Amino acid sequence: MRRFLPTFLALLAGLTLSAGCGGDDAAAEQGAVTGRVPVVTTTTQLADFARVIGGNHVDVHGILKTDVDPHDYEPSPADVARLASAKVIVKNGVGLEDWFDATIRNAEPESAVVDASTGVTLRDGGDPHIWLDPRNAKVMVRNITGALTAADPAHAADYAANEAAYTSELDRLDGEIAAEIARVPNRKLVTNHDALGYYIDRYGLEFVGSIIPSFDTSAELSAADVSGVVSRIRQAGVKAVFSESSVPPKTAEAIGRDAGVTVVAGDDALYVDSLGPPGSDGDTYLKMLRHNSRVIIENLS
Repeated sequence: MRRFLPTFLALLAGLTLSAGCGGDDAAAEQGAVTGRVPVVTTTTQLADFARVIGGNHVDVHGILKTDVDPHDYEPSPADVARLASAKVIVKNGVGLEDWFDATIRNAEPESAVVDASTGVTLRDGGDPHIWLDPRNAKVMVRNITGALTAADPAHAADYAANEAAYTSELDRLDGEIAAEIARVPNRKLVTNHDALGYYIDRYGLEFVGSIIPSFDTSAELSAADVSGVVSRIRQAGVKAVFSESSVPPKTAEAIGRDAGVTVVAGDDALYVDSLGPPGSDGDTYLKMLRHNSRVIIENLS
């Protein structure tokens, strides 16, 4: 993982805060003028949750943008400035954003950091991809609702109503996905990296293996790893290898050729570590779940 030196981060924060003329500063000032609660989130999923629950009462700045790997990121000076002035800060937790702890120390924000994973039952090994089970997403949303309510009690009723409505949507979609996957006879799954564990556990899929044998996309891949995945694909009768939008598909495509199976990439790649860009099938959390489930079901059926 890459790190910022503390002195360099402090310098960046000071320069950004003193400039006061960048796009992010202007957005922060607009939030202050409108009376909206300034919220900073790490991941794209958390940014979506905060916007849904906060509605017109919040000004959300997501540090990570679409198709950016959250495991290995260098915050910008604008990110540091936003953190320093935020009223609510939300991180995923479970070690996903190792780069974030040093950043938050040097930004010295007045607000506390909300760990969205609080209350989530974790898989063995500390898998940080908790959002891929919608039941966990409900816990994350509840934590965000609590943080917004504490920061802005005047709009507590609105936040509670938004949470209730969104929770109903999550429950409905969760039930639909479970029913559809239950009808798929071959549920053997191979992915780019070991990120779909919560999704696999929730919907009764069988994890055959991942190309990168780690929760972290920056992990090294050996020739033995590649050979082992190809062998498992052939032995298990896997139908497809699923690439992810934020991970280059080159290795997945090579393994797919060696194993003689379809590689799902391009527009049908799974949105895992990041939501998709605006206008895509994965530009919100709910759309991301629908897209991923549709692609998985179609290619395993």
